Amino acid sequence: MWGSRPRTSPLLRTIDPDGVIQAMEVMTPPVGRRLAETIRQIQAFQLVREAGGAEATPAGWMPGDPTLKPGPALVGRVWEVWNPQMEA
Repeated sequence: MWGSRPRTSPLLRTIDPDGVIQAMEVMTPPVGRRLAETIRQIQAFQLVREAGGAEATPAGWMPGDPTLKPGPALVGRVWEVWNPQMEA
C-alpha cells in the first residue's frame, strides 16, 4: 500500500506515575493525530487518578464537565447522567 520501503507506525503510550500503561494508540502513517485530544486524555487520566477511581470520564469529557460516579447504580443509566449532545 505504501510501497516496499519499511515504515514505522506512530505509537502513543500514556504511562502513569507508577509506570503502568494506561493507554496505547497505534496509527498508520497517513493518519494524523490531534495533540489537543492527547492532552484531554491525559487530563482525564489525572482526574481519575486524583479521585482514586471514584470518578470516571465519559467520551468527549473536557475539564470542568461533569464526571460519572462508577458503581452498580450507574449500570445501564450512563445516558441519564451523560448526554451525548454534551460532546458537541
